[in-house]
Amino acid sequence: MSRRAQSAEAWRDEIRSGDRRALARAITLLESTRSDQAALGQQVLDALVPDTGTAQRVGVTGPPGVGKSTFIEALGLQLIEQGKRIAVLAVDPSSPVSGGSILGDKTRMERLSQHEHAYIRPSPSGGSLGGVAQRTREAMLLCEAAGFDVVLIETVGIGQSEVTVASMVDFFLVLIQPGAGDDLQGIKKGVLELADALVVNKADGDQKAAAERASLQHRQALSLLRPASPNWSPQVLLTSSVFGTGIGEVWETVCAHRMALEASGERLARRRDQARAWMWSLVEEGLLQGFRSHPAVAEAIAGLEQAVASRKTTPAAAARALLERFRSD
Repeated sequence: MSRRAQSAEAWRDEIRSGDRRALARAITLLESTRSDQAALGQQVLDALVPDTGTAQRVGVTGPPGVGKSTFIEALGLQLIEQGKRIAVLAVDPSSPVSGGSILGDKTRMERLSQHEHAYIRPSPSGGSLGGVAQRTREAMLLCEAAGFDVVLIETVGIGQSEVTVASMVDFFLVLIQPGAGDDLQGIKKGVLELADALVVNKADGDQKAAAERASLQHRQALSLLRPASPNWSPQVLLTSSVFGTGIGEVWETVCAHRMALEASGERLARRRDQARAWMWSLVEEGLLQGFRSHPAVAEAIAGLEQAVASRKTTPAAAARALLERFRSD
């Protein structure tokens, strides 16, 4: 019997036992565009639900070039030294040619990827909103079921990705370039409001003084904002991923955040809210797929898109026409 033909229970047992190949293949099933493979992936996930929810979920974002992968590798290696198992879900931009990942996080986290207690999964964003792979949440749950203690989600750091990642993790961390404090690096107020901690990375060598200035200016900016949680005030930290300085303080901050939110009951409430929001996002995704696959709608899409592009009709009129075809059945 091939692996994909085996029962969901057999997949469940292999993933529970820590079989990394089974974990990787199950994630591939969930990401598949083939309905039969995706359905099997969902069956595997359903069988593993009782084994999920125990890991610390941390989102890491920041602009390109800030050193996200180097930071994650440094953090992951330090956590492994503490006896933890680490999973990294790194959402890469999709290649417009092949649809696959462009950046290749396993090559950017070479030391971490070779460790037996780490698992790195680069996934193409697939053009999904904000650069977050559509199945990142499911992959996160599978990693938890496989026994990983910490799941780190790295985003491409563009557009809506910060909001999307913040909606699926316990702790949301924003990396910042040194020397970018004068204009707050163009970071939107909304991102500052989402962050549980801001980390000024590359605080070493010639950039150390600039990093310290950026740290001070971001502390001042945060002091003007109302914290998103009544039980936590966002922190500003300095790190050097290359030398490993400040990495331990980042993890201490993550643990302090967890303790504060667990004591107040907010952590559990957040996870419940996230699960409900996830359910409705899947409903919306299913409705859109059903809409596009409706025979009358599918027949009219190409013509109406062309009409809109050539300004023979308005987008609003074309949308109404498609909706009328969908409702008329």
